[in-house]
Amino acid sequence: MAGSSLAVAAALAMCLVVLVIFLFLRNFSATVIPSLALPMSIIGTFSVMYLLGYSVDNLSLMALTLSVGFVVDDAIVVLENIVRHMEMGKGPWEAALEGSKEIGFTIVSMTLSLAAAFIPVLFMGGILGRLLNEFAVTIAAAILVSGLVSLTLTPMLCSRYLKPPKTERHGRLYLLTERFFDGMLKVYDVTLQVVLRRPRTTLMASGVLLVVTVYLFVAIPKGFLPSEDQGTIFAFTEASQGISFDSMMQHQLAVGSMVSQNPHIESYFSAIGASRHSPAANTGSIFMHLKPRDQRPHVDEIIKQLREQVASVPGMKVYPQNLPPIRIGGTLTKSLYQFTLQSPDTEELYRYATIMEKKMQELPILQDVTSDLSIKNPQVDVIIDRDRDGLGLWFDAG
Repeated sequence: MAGSSLAVAAALAMCLVVLVIFLFLRNFSATVIPSLALPMSIIGTFSVMYLLGYSVDNLSLMALTLSVGFVVDDAIVVLENIVRHMEMGKGPWEAALEGSKEIGFTIVSMTLSLAAAFIPVLFMGGILGRLLNEFAVTIAAAILVSGLVSLTLTPMLCSRYLKPPKTERHGRLYLLTERFFDGMLKVYDVTLQVVLRRPRTTLMASGVLLVVTVYLFVAIPKGFLPSEDQGTIFAFTEASQGISFDSMMQHQLAVGSMVSQNPHIESYFSAIGASRHSPAANTGSIFMHLKPRDQRPHVDEIIKQLREQVASVPGMKVYPQNLPPIRIGGTLTKSLYQFTLQSPDTEELYRYATIMEKKMQELPILQDVTSDLSIKNPQVDVIIDRDRDGLGLWFDAG
């Protein structure tokens, strides 16, 4: 769903860019030429992705969507300079040759400087670096390919299909947009003169904006993967170790009854017993589907309500969570964050796992601290004494 949404967004962005180009250039042939730089740059980027072994996923599609506004800039700059030479009386071939030659170094510098902005992302380490590596390479490749297209395809099309500007009377659309552009130019001229006449006020306003920006940066909630309202809630349930299946079912039904009483939950699915997420028999899971967004609060508020409701079920612990849109490693567990302990010494591993769990539960910033270590399950070991006469059984209950 996310990939198809990004593909639709990229197509809509390309259509919007073409429309804006036509409104500004107000010439069909002049609009088609830079518009062709869009698909050619995207196709060239697909070739680079194929050589690097990248696939079309959410990150690469997001990079292509964002690059739509970048890849057309160079073509428009080349086109405008060629049109300027044609307005000086030169023919299409001569104007395309001299215009592209004159602006070539500018295009190269623009392309390289814009692509260089994504170089630091390539050297980021950790999980974030692995996530954004493909994104940075894809968008940088799109920018570099667009620069190549602007210096090759765009001048060739201008020399073949771009017509010299006509001096006859323009239509209503041209006159309407021309008045709009003249008004924008006048507003810019007036505001620029006001700013230049009051340098101290301008500096003070810039300082205030800087302070407000720093304040908002500190005040706005931040996170590695922000909580996204997807209309669903997933919860693990856990009872005491050694509980019978019938008792576990009764506890699970009690939790389901509490869930069904929440007015913001439309439907839910409940299951108990061992699964691929948890091999323990004293665990279960509940998947809740929420009502439409305009009929309920945010999913985090509903989770807070659920914690208070299910806390009244004795002998049962419930761990509701809003699953992140991107899961990076690990497995689906009772908490969003996981810490794995490993050791060749089983006794030491069990001892320190319990100590670490208790220490983490004492931290006020953590919630739903738990462990998947199940060593308190009652068990009975049957030892057969084969050396005795007859059948000898010894029971060791633990």
